[in-house]
Amino acid sequence: MPQQSAVYFTAGTFKFLRGLARNNNRDWFAAHKPEYESQLRQPFLRLIADLAEPLRKLSPQYVANPKTVGGSLFRIHRDTRFSGDKAPYKPWAGASFYHQATRGIARGADGTTGMMGRLDAPVFYLHVQPGQCFLSGGLWHPMPESVKRVRSYMVNNPASWKKATRSAAFTRTYGELGGESLSRPPRGYDAEHELIVDLKRKDYVCSAQLDDAALCEPGLVKLLLRHYSTAAPLVDWLCGALDLEY
Repeated sequence: MPQQSAVYFTAGTFKFLRGLARNNNRDWFAAHKPEYESQLRQPFLRLIADLAEPLRKLSPQYVANPKTVGGSLFRIHRDTRFSGDKAPYKPWAGASFYHQATRGIARGADGTTGMMGRLDAPVFYLHVQPGQCFLSGGLWHPMPESVKRVRSYMVNNPASWKKATRSAAFTRTYGELGGESLSRPPRGYDAEHELIVDLKRKDYVCSAQLDDAALCEPGLVKLLLRHYSTAAPLVDWLCGALDLEY
């Protein structure tokens, strides 16, 4: 069980990430790798391990995997093969708490899945970056077929969609959903539909900013679980749209 007073990240975590953002090269990283391990990677892995049991209580289908390779924590190395930006490292750290139905699917260098064998499923996520920390839940950049399924499910279940995304607790914590949307209604959908704003969405994600200091305080697991519990109705609804258990 996680310690209620456990502290994972510190001022040293954000000092390292600010330094990396200023000096994004292999020589600097090699010289500061002990700080990466002690201030960022190992604390994040401990946090993930401590989230595993509480997250299972939120949903037995969701996994916080503390494995050093292929687990919830994204690699800090960037895949620069197809990018004009050749900086070798991400100046941030992130972890995805994923649906167990995606277990065993090959993941890319940044923790994302490839197109071959990909299965869309909503996730819970945590992002650590100086001045830009946030947590989120939902479905990010799903495949077109998954978007079609979500839209169809929304039209057939409008009341449950509104309940999942417009409750007082949800809007107080997350406000409106984020992500990309079409500029025009999708083909075959009435422009006057009551949910047309949501039917135009290509992502179904809620997110909330976090102060850097909040990530350095005791009780971080409790803070994250409180936010994830509020996002759970959206994640549950999306699982239903994609025929996944929650």
